[in-house]
Amino acid sequence: MSRLFPEGAVAVFGGSGGIGKGVALEFARAGTDVAIFYRSKQQVAEAAAAEIQAMGRSATIHQADARNYEEMEAAFADALESHGRIHSIVWGAGPVVAQVNIADWTLDQFRASMEIEAFGFYHAARIAIPHFRAKGGGSFVHLGSAGHDWWPHLDGLSVAPKACNESLVKGIAKEEGVNEIRANSILVGVIDAGQFKVGQQEGYFDENWEREVKKLLPIKRWGKAEDIGKTAVFLASNDANYITGQTLSVAGGFGV
Repeated sequence: MSRLFPEGAVAVFGGSGGIGKGVALEFARAGTDVAIFYRSKQQVAEAAAAEIQAMGRSATIHQADARNYEEMEAAFADALESHGRIHSIVWGAGPVVAQVNIADWTLDQFRASMEIEAFGFYHAARIAIPHFRAKGGGSFVHLGSAGHDWWPHLDGLSVAPKACNESLVKGIAKEEGVNEIRANSILVGVIDAGQFKVGQQEGYFDENWEREVKKLLPIKRWGKAEDIGKTAVFLASNDANYITGQTLSVAGGFGV
């Protein structure tokens, strides 16, 4: 057992994504077991689990669609059967979204973003809170958006549902602190992984976009998945045991 965490595992939702996989690996390096939750990228989830197992930690994978409460409940129960306890939830699940103005969102695009990110996060919280209470506490770490501080042009399908979750994080912190349950959020900037890589491949994050965005950054480079992972480890760990209801921007100073 690591001094940073109780016995059991961290549950990383979206652990098969570019950032999520990096987060899962950082928790393993910090000395805790990992339950990776994924929707469709089974091979990526398996590869991440294999890397963690090579570090000498236990890692399991669990398939669930965040929009489906019953699937989430069954996957969480499966993780508990494997690990005995989940001490932390990291919420990093979310769709790759189109870069369009609010007026041009389709109803299906907005519905999908809200159902996966906002409903999904609430599903995870509703399932995990009774378990955390029974075990004497736990931690939620939500991977939000630096757009919460400064609205990023065209990225609203990502920012809007995460804004809902920012309110849920504060509510969980306020209501569940008496049960030693903490909740915090990381405001994620441009990270050289995940949706950013997809956008580069599809051409909408082109050289001009990168040049203009870097003008807004005091630190003139992109972040790495491990930057988010190390922050998540800190917020979930015993080192942050008196921190709750907070947001921490890991975005190179975006919005300053």
